[in-house]
Amino acid sequence: MKKTIVASILVLVLLIPSFTITGNAEEMPTLNEEIIYDILVDRYNNGNQAPSDQVDVKDPYTYNGGDINGVTKMLDDIQALGFTTISLSPIMENAPKGYHGYWIEDPISVEEEFGTMEDLNNLVEEAHDRKIKVILEFVPNYIAESSPIVNDADKSDWFTEVEVEHTDATSWLEDVLVYDQTNEDVQEYIIDSALYWVQETDIDGYHIHAADQTDPAFLERFVAALKEEDPYFYTIASSLHDDTDTSSLLDIEEIDAVANVDTFNQLNETLVKPDEPVSDLYDTRSTDITNTRDLLYVDNINTPRFSNNFAENERNAVTTWTLALAYLYFTPGVPIVYQGSEVPMYGPGYPENRYLVDFTSSDPDVEEVFETLSAARDEFAPLVDGDFEHYASDGGMSLFKRTLDDESVYVAINNDSESRVVRIPGLGPDLQLYGILQDDTIRENDDGELLIGMERESVEVFIIQPNSGFNWGFITFVGGILLSFVGIVIFLTLKQRKREKKA
Repeated sequence: MKKTIVASILVLVLLIPSFTITGNAEEMPTLNEEIIYDILVDRYNNGNQAPSDQVDVKDPYTYNGGDINGVTKMLDDIQALGFTTISLSPIMENAPKGYHGYWIEDPISVEEEFGTMEDLNNLVEEAHDRKIKVILEFVPNYIAESSPIVNDADKSDWFTEVEVEHTDATSWLEDVLVYDQTNEDVQEYIIDSALYWVQETDIDGYHIHAADQTDPAFLERFVAALKEEDPYFYTIASSLHDDTDTSSLLDIEEIDAVANVDTFNQLNETLVKPDEPVSDLYDTRSTDITNTRDLLYVDNINTPRFSNNFAENERNAVTTWTLALAYLYFTPGVPIVYQGSEVPMYGPGYPENRYLVDFTSSDPDVEEVFETLSAARDEFAPLVDGDFEHYASDGGMSLFKRTLDDESVYVAINNDSESRVVRIPGLGPDLQLYGILQDDTIRENDDGELLIGMERESVEVFIIQPNSGFNWGFITFVGGILLSFVGIVIFLTLKQRKREKKA
């Protein structure tokens, strides 16, 4: 079954001339066209296979051996899953045991546990060869207490103590100081450090760590400096904790995407169990559902694994990831997926949510969900750039429409434990809806309506095509293949019987 649905989508694209496929045709893609894979470098993949004395795979509080070369070796797999951008956790020089990257001692050097600058440039080059962009997580707020600059007498007024409360997942805050970002010298130091990586490598953007904790005036200056260096440089921003209002970050127009905390929380309320109305997800974003600057996610390094949350309710991984990705990939915004989700990996919280990715436990059916839905997103431009309209709901099922240049795609998500049906106005007797995932065809009934029925816990993507009745050409094509196959089987069977008689 591996890749069969993806192949079917591509075949359907060729067989349906009535729908214009534009894909990502712009010369300079925008961030909302990307699907981001979020990587915690130390916990992803060991490429060098030569662990140092800091590495202990049995200790979740120190380095486990993942490195930059390990990411490079997985690029083909990342590409196959449909991801177009990777976001790497901070790779700057850290204090001992600083596997997470937040105990930065030197912001312009590569941590030797992760590799070298050459390794980073090689990763970027290999990624670009596959049309994958590379984003680095940049930490503008914190410096390790052990950093040499902390003890520099000339910089004694650069730092303050951490005041924000920490959780288990952010306990690293106990060993850092906070930059005084109202200090002009500090501002220049942070900006120069950020520009260093832009100028010395060919990275494509920054994931701004704990942007909610950054001085707003400095943050605006910071992203402006990056855009002045490279107008197409991506900037995404997240919060330190996932109970923080990040909406004010959207006021800084040069930030390309901001983590939507409310939607994260609602996704983990709605999709981890059946019968919760999908419409709740649209109500949560009622004021900004059309906002393409929303960074959409279901988990990250600081939260319980999404797979763990729905597994507690005995939900199926294939089914639930299909529901989740349909929302992340097909509603306005930028989807970002935490490493190992495709395996899938489980973990009720820190530190289990940061275990090394166990590729040996991968589920091909879950991987196929990622491949299939990313292929649909890539092929049908309205799913990325189209206007959004929540069209109809019934129980746990919702139908929405994305429209771009008079072309529309309908997406049905049924989170109900029962089959559901919604009625929408017909498109006229000459048109029909065709479902590309489950091969559904829906035609207008005698009352001039389209009845869209969905099985329990399922997703479908409908495109509009001419009502041609039965597709006899396609049926004949498939029938011919089947008949040929049957003929070959019969021939081989008869031949085998003749051999057995002679024996």
